Amino acid sequence: MQKPVSGTIGTSRAVTVDGAGDQRHPASTDPVQLGWMQGFPPASERVIRFDDGSLFRFPRTRWSFSHMRELVPTVNVWRGNQAASALPRKVHELDHLSFACGDRQMTWSEMLLSTYTDSVVVLHRGAIVYEKYSGAALDRLPHSCYSITKSFIGTLAAMLVNEGVLDPSSAVCRYIPELKNSAYGDASVRDLMDMQIGVRYSEDYADRNAEIWDYSRAGGMSPRTPGTTGPSTFYEFLCLLKKEGRHGEGFSYKTVNTEVLAWVLRRVTNTSIATLMSERIWQKIGAENDAYFQVDSIGTEAAGGGFHVTLRDLVRFGETIRLGGRFNGAQVIPAAVVEDIFSGGDTEKFTKGGYPSVPGYKGYSYRSKWWISHNEHRVIDARGIYGQRLYIDPVAEMVIAKFSSHPVAANVNLLPVTDPGFQAIALHLMDQA
Repeated sequence: MQKPVSGTIGTSRAVTVDGAGDQRHPASTDPVQLGWMQGFPPASERVIRFDDGSLFRFPRTRWSFSHMRELVPTVNVWRGNQAASALPRKVHELDHLSFACGDRQMTWSEMLLSTYTDSVVVLHRGAIVYEKYSGAALDRLPHSCYSITKSFIGTLAAMLVNEGVLDPSSAVCRYIPELKNSAYGDASVRDLMDMQIGVRYSEDYADRNAEIWDYSRAGGMSPRTPGTTGPSTFYEFLCLLKKEGRHGEGFSYKTVNTEVLAWVLRRVTNTSIATLMSERIWQKIGAENDAYFQVDSIGTEAAGGGFHVTLRDLVRFGETIRLGGRFNGAQVIPAAVVEDIFSGGDTEKFTKGGYPSVPGYKGYSYRSKWWISHNEHRVIDARGIYGQRLYIDPVAEMVIAKFSSHPVAANVNLLPVTDPGFQAIALHLMDQA
């Protein structure tokens, strides 16, 4: 067994994962062992469907997050005809690496199990040093990355700003007149990009009356029960949102802001998000597999959380960001765009967002849909509910991509456990280099 790694990076320390939600041990929720969707046809008690909502019920999610395309409408993000970019391997034994987690020691493999990890890859100096898949996850199967999607959309927007195609200071309604009488009528594009919008909208997944569920039904991401009324597309829903508070005064994380930003991108480029992603990023990084977006009833991509990618392609994107936008022999993303993201946003405005006092949030900001740590390792990351992460540590020359299917949506339950593990890996790799 390797010796414990002492020390942490920045202000983060570990606490125990919250016990809310399903109490079964992670090992007992393996979707293959439970037999979800196995057989032709599967046994009736092992069928997962969209129309009854079972695809979102844990532990069924341990299967559905890797098989969403089989249950809902999607649009493809083409990887192109080129060969996949190389990811060499320099494997390290990391499973027994030990680190402080609150008042106890935890190993890397224990952290992965306790956070319901489906797959994880660690990249160091461009080489894979660790890669693992479990349950229903496979290296060729795109997995739901949920709000990591936002960081892709924010990056695309920042690229268009850099090109002069999009003016961040302009009002949203300059590009989308349909939103003139909505919450976004007097908001700027930069307000959208940095989540500083005053809009009446709750992102509380535990509240079945929260607007997040109206949004989800409108976009076809949750089933509509018989007799359900209200908007049936993303566009219809966004036009109904009302203002609450003032724009530009403080950080307020709300998925609908990214849906509006995606609408702006489509309008200024006259191109779908799936095509923009393919042409601007996916083909250029030498993606190994096609990706896909969930879409609503008229084919509009779920840009706030509907992107599905394979693990190694996600880490390719992270490595592109770590290398200042350059990857696969080309400058995929302008260096100025990446530099602006790493510079971060206003930490005081972030503090106004009222996030829980969880280790890891202190000193953060949010810029172009990325979480910016401002710590000594200059860590930035992208996050999605149920434990999706893309973690970039430039000082350690490390990128970690992790897909999970935790029973609790909010990542506030996971950061205090995952991040000390990520930091321990960073310190170990730096020590071994």
